[in-house]
Amino acid sequence: MKASDALAKFLISHRIQTCFELVGGMITHLLDSYAESGKFNIISMHHEQAAAFAAEGVARHSKGKTIAVAMGTSGPGATNLLTGIGSCWFDSVPCLFITGQVNTHELKGKRAIRQQGFQELDIVKVARSITKYAVRVDSAEALLPELHKALSMSLSGRQGPVLLDIPNNVQRADIPNDIVEKWLTVPLDISADHEINVNDLKRLEVLCKGAKRPLICIGGGARWADAMDTWLKDADELGIPHVSTLMGHERVIARNNYFNMIGSYGNREANWAVQNCDLLIVVGARLDVRQTGSDVEDFARKAQVVQIDIDPAQLGNRVQAELNICAAAEVFFNSFPMSQNSFPNLETFWSKELVKRRKQAETNEYSDWEISPSQVMKKLNDALSKQSVDYVCDVGNHQMWAAQSLRLSPGQAIHYSGGMGAMGFALPTAIGVALQSQHKTVVITGDGSLQINIQELDTLNRLGLDMTIIVMNNSVLGMVKNFQDMYFDGRDQSTRKGYSSPRFSDIAKAYGIEAHRVDNAVDTDRMLNLIAEHKGPLLIEIMMNGATECRPRLAFGSKLDEQFPKSTMSV
Repeated sequence: MKASDALAKFLISHRIQTCFELVGGMITHLLDSYAESGKFNIISMHHEQAAAFAAEGVARHSKGKTIAVAMGTSGPGATNLLTGIGSCWFDSVPCLFITGQVNTHELKGKRAIRQQGFQELDIVKVARSITKYAVRVDSAEALLPELHKALSMSLSGRQGPVLLDIPNNVQRADIPNDIVEKWLTVPLDISADHEINVNDLKRLEVLCKGAKRPLICIGGGARWADAMDTWLKDADELGIPHVSTLMGHERVIARNNYFNMIGSYGNREANWAVQNCDLLIVVGARLDVRQTGSDVEDFARKAQVVQIDIDPAQLGNRVQAELNICAAAEVFFNSFPMSQNSFPNLETFWSKELVKRRKQAETNEYSDWEISPSQVMKKLNDALSKQSVDYVCDVGNHQMWAAQSLRLSPGQAIHYSGGMGAMGFALPTAIGVALQSQHKTVVITGDGSLQINIQELDTLNRLGLDMTIIVMNNSVLGMVKNFQDMYFDGRDQSTRKGYSSPRFSDIAKAYGIEAHRVDNAVDTDRMLNLIAEHKGPLLIEIMMNGATECRPRLAFGSKLDEQFPKSTMSV
């Protein structure tokens, strides 16, 4: 059997049947095999970076249970995948990347030359630091064993991307049929999560029983745990407050005792809760500078901290906890159920105080702007509350506006580019999400971010997905401009000076997509009300000239509860 056919059969046997790619000579054998199988959904993108993000979107929607393939040809096709590979690496998203390579006899080997074959590039060496496993497959006999190993590693433990680089002559070589059939029946070797240390649970139980003002913080490492929502629902019913990081916010349902997102751009009530709790239980968050502020010693200043993480290297990395527990979030939630006896000394005023502060913080922080971003998000909350929706946010002020004000109902999720923070993430990722979900997807993006992968508007139109793109167009790279205002006396090189953006509504129409442009609050509300009933691609361009701030925010060096502008809340 031809090796590329064998690879296709192997993927199909493991329910990996969606491929995003930009065609090139060194992947044509693979693509032909996928197509001839009749069981692959092949999505041709206009850039390999977009293909990588789209494949990431499939895994994001399915909480890592279904993965897709992203492919690029040798040389530039391979390097164009790297930003998407990095995105999967930092946000722990399983994904299979396959690159074509020149024939093995055209490889430079150990010669002291830069290149032997046309578009030859050692992508394995380049990608190794941002993959769980990367290998060049130099023989047909090694193809299926290496594929089995790569997929097993991608889905085990802290999940992440893997890469196979396959030379062209290997793709078209023969593999004996009996060898192929053997590998089709070998289950993936997905390592089981380690059992949690019983003594650690006993220590945690003691800490919980002594806590009067407990607080739970959900991070990205917990967001896909199947047991998370039930565990948080139980905590909510017991009156236990909880907050999240940006990545944790992706899946946390808005309930009475959820007090939103912590961090540099966090909600005021969430940061206040962190700084005034006496026990902080952190599940799956690495507690980086965006979450704690730069003054690590002052983070959770009144609390004993418990950190739970699947990655032992993350424990005790920045914040020195009272108790570190190395465990997968799913294992932790199942091993430490919430009950009436969990927090016997819980003070009744604690949750009430946080509810009061949340209500005070819901004031419109942008009342001096024609269009308030927080009001835009609240309108989306109201308009789409009864629908299954996936929001996908790009990177910039609009991402933080969304994170501060979007609230999830059951059946909804938000997807952020977290560790990589890649502009251009939202549109292609949303294509993968929408293909997997088969329900409404809403992209929230800015003028700078959308331009990076704007060519995928054509892909969206071709696929006819039920996707609304909201472009918050301030005609400036606002987040960096805000940084320049604080530290460079407003000198705006490359954020305003030397920067420009087009009329996105006109571009969308040129791609065959219905589009509208609004520049006032009344028309914005009217357009947002159309989203719930609209089917198919839609772009809404909201003109927000001069909107370059995110409120509240934390200046570098400030304590977590000292956000700007200063709060009018009581101390």
